[in-house]
Amino acid sequence: MKAQILVVDDEKKVRKVISRYLEEEGFMVETASRGDRALEMALEKEPDLVILDLMLPGLAGEEVAREIRKYSNLPILMLTARSSEREKLEGFERGADDYVVKPFSPRELVARVKAILKRQNYSSRELIEVGDNINIFPEEARVTVSGEEAGLTATEFKLFQALLENRGRVLSREQLAQRALGFDYDGFDRTIDVHIKNIRKKLSLQKDRLIETVYGMGYRMKDGRSDEESEK
Repeated sequence: MKAQILVVDDEKKVRKVISRYLEEEGFMVETASRGDRALEMALEKEPDLVILDLMLPGLAGEEVAREIRKYSNLPILMLTARSSEREKLEGFERGADDYVVKPFSPRELVARVKAILKRQNYSSRELIEVGDNINIFPEEARVTVSGEEAGLTATEFKLFQALLENRGRVLSREQLAQRALGFDYDGFDRTIDVHIKNIRKKLSLQKDRLIETVYGMGYRMKDGRSDEESEK
């Protein structure tokens, strides 16, 4: 089945260009020009991914993302003319899986869409018990805490998975970005820091409880034993 992409931008030309490139790659595309309509379509039609501009009439893109995250882990690729580090970090904190700044290359945008969907569709069937009442379901790209959904985004899930697969080993921010984003990453270190912060919050983890910050190097997932057990 073809993946369905919802493209949201108030500029008709931008919607047309993105749609054409996505359709040439075999995606099914629907579009919206207003934030309020985009939110309705995202919740009703349940697309596989949303490309979301931030400067929208009706409802700002940030609010659309925030409302989607209340109900769904639907992957969100934010599209904006804003390029400051602070604004990018705020986008990730609102649940974005990736961020593209205008003007952009349509081919790069398609590559990022493919990367997000690829990590969303990880194929292992194994249930993995991580520790601290945390379970990971790789086939479904989801994590539970004490039986409750953690609500990780696709990017957060892939980062968590990368740490788990390299348990006990320190991964640099660059290594994490490459594993989570699936292609050469030209972002900045604090992007990974924000994602790790979100993961800790959603898993109710105190700092360094399971995911340890190794200053000057990166992050490491501990072996899963409690601090008390480790001290014995």
